[in-house]
Amino acid sequence: MTLSAVRPGLRRLLWGRGVSALGDGLWFTIWALYFTRVLRLPAPTVGLAMALAGGAGLALAVPIGALADRHGPRGVLITVTLVRAAAMAGYLVVHGTVAFLVVTVLFTAPANGATAARTAMVAGLVGGDAERVRTLAGQRVAQHVGYALGAGLGALVLSADRPAGYLAAIGGDAAGFLVLAAVTATVPAVAPVARSRTARVRPVLRDRPYLAVVGTTAGLSLCWAMLSTGLPLWVSRSGRLPLALSGAVVVISSVGIALLQVPASRLARGVGASARTAVRSGVALAASCVLLATTGAGPVPVAATVVVVAALFHVAGELGFVAASWGLSITLMPEDARGAYQGASEAATATVQMFAPAVFTLALTGLGAAGWLLVAVVFLGCSAPLPALARWAQRTRPEPRHTI
Repeated sequence: MTLSAVRPGLRRLLWGRGVSALGDGLWFTIWALYFTRVLRLPAPTVGLAMALAGGAGLALAVPIGALADRHGPRGVLITVTLVRAAAMAGYLVVHGTVAFLVVTVLFTAPANGATAARTAMVAGLVGGDAERVRTLAGQRVAQHVGYALGAGLGALVLSADRPAGYLAAIGGDAAGFLVLAAVTATVPAVAPVARSRTARVRPVLRDRPYLAVVGTTAGLSLCWAMLSTGLPLWVSRSGRLPLALSGAVVVISSVGIALLQVPASRLARGVGASARTAVRSGVALAASCVLLATTGAGPVPVAATVVVVAALFHVAGELGFVAASWGLSITLMPEDARGAYQGASEAATATVQMFAPAVFTLALTGLGAAGWLLVAVVFLGCSAPLPALARWAQRTRPEPRHTI
């Protein structure tokens, strides 16, 4: 199957992902208030549901990826998307703690596996690792544009703060998943690559070099909580920096990703280039942390300017991390276990994301400016070993596809 033959399907998948991401951005903006103000659920119940869903997501990522290998990623992705659509619609009628827990797990738990199946589908449709990474970069751009538009709609829902608005938003998100499922059905099918029931689950769990690479790379995903948790907490606790700075940084990040993620994918052509890009990403993210550590004192205009400069370093670091993560996880995976290996990569990132908000909360509230320096050390510690780990992983591949 040539790239020209599948390109129309990939374009449709890109638009479908953008529509679905619009619903995601809308949902992520309103869910906390919907649960606590409309459903009137106590915060511990919401926290328990999220913890259970997160744990289930970690457990399901590799099995869902393995299902994509055995039965083809398109059918698995459509099924998971429909399950998530039904679960989202379930929030419209859910009553009681048990029902809420079930719906939340059904909605959240398959998300990592869906990403793994989608990546496996792209890898099956697109030949060549560089073109695969470029295609995934385009998908991420569409995703972020959708998120931004959805967040804007979510802000309108929050400003109205009416139950009808929340319910309409949930219905819209469920419809977005249905659109994505319908669009995915029009994409050319990828043939299954694994036949044995267990043959493609166990090897990835025993592939220590690959797990070391994707696990270490996943540490750089702390950059996401840096924007969602660390910076807003730092700005609000400072008592001097304008609260709008956090929003401005998010805008800078979104625009930067939309404009530069596809060009940044060129930095991940091969294992060696991807590993070096990850190192540079860690340095950029560490520099961003160091700059933010200096904004606790001094003139406010100067501190605000430093925050903006730190945001630019953060954008550079995030772009590099995402490209390197794709480049390493895709280039090092076996072609006959794409879904299972991408599931392992997604599980590694999800594990970091489970603890990331706590990392920034504890570091910044307990250590102040020194907390930023501690996180900078973490970024450097996660990126520095990657060239050596990547060489180790590459040596253990049955047929190395690139040289470092």
